Amino acid sequence: MAIKSLSIRIDDKMLHKLHVVADYEGRSANSEILILIRDAIEKYEEKYGEIKIS
Repeated sequence: MAIKSLSIRIDDKMLHKLHVVADYEGRSANSEILILIRDAIEKYEEKYGEIKIS
């Protein structure tokens, strides 16, 4: 699996809140974002079926 980079724009208030949540969970902000993305994909696939990767 190749690791890719992704740049996002996020306002200061939301970034601060992300860091608070990540710190509470004992994770880095990057790890917290990956978990949130994974959870969103799982929720989507539960509703609409598996996303096929070509």
